[in-house]
Amino acid sequence: MLGIAAAVLLFIAFLINAAEITTNDAFSSTNVMLLGLMLLALHVAGIGSGWSGRRR
Repeated sequence: MLGIAAAVLLFIAFLINAAEITTNDAFSSTNVMLLGLMLLALHVAGIGSGWSGRRR
């Protein structure tokens, strides 16, 4: 789940950068990219792997 969220954030950062959309400082391309990389690092570290909809 975190991997999907990271992919979406990185894609949004790419779109902001490629389209040269002007945003405020909080939602700049770099900040969105850093959030995506943070989520990707958490996903690779295994954090959130226990978030499952079904329980056994």
